Amino acid sequence: MEAILTSISTVALAEMGDKTQLLALFLAARFAAKGQIVLGILLATIANHLASAWLGAWVADWLPPTWIHWLIGASFIAVGLWILIPDKDDSDDNSVMKSGAFIATFILFFMAEIGDKTQIATVILGAKYQAITAVTLGSTIGMLLANVPVVYAGQWLMERINPDKTRLAACILFVLLGIAAIVFPSF
Repeated sequence: MEAILTSISTVALAEMGDKTQLLALFLAARFAAKGQIVLGILLATIANHLASAWLGAWVADWLPPTWIHWLIGASFIAVGLWILIPDKDDSDDNSVMKSGAFIATFILFFMAEIGDKTQIATVILGAKYQAITAVTLGSTIGMLLANVPVVYAGQWLMERINPDKTRLAACILFVLLGIAAIVFPSF
């Protein structure tokens, strides 16, 4: 249960102000089929984060246990600092957009997640917990918690949430988690 809850909160926080939130807003403005957008986000996230959690668990099997907490701590600190860098929306690929709401969302979300903060966080969580299903489930729920409201109430939400303050709060939390992972290896 800890792996699921930690994955939910970690990914939801990392997702605040992320390019995939901008992508969700863009897709919601472009397509009327909100349910298809949400389904595309869901399936793209499952596919991407399942592979990420598996990679993290696989890496953890090969690293000495004494290295894992250092790697996890340093990775959380790096992700925390990375969160401070605002993302840009680079999602306007017309050929993909012609394929409809579901296909466009699936392809664009899957591609946007490659090398993204939330994917890296999922790899880290996979390494920490070595519970692929729990981490994938939690990270997927975290992505949905961060993006589904944007799909349905995007413009209204974006006008009321200060992305700079949200990113700063998420950065502080990730850095503190990273320090805790280094100082308290059993954390």
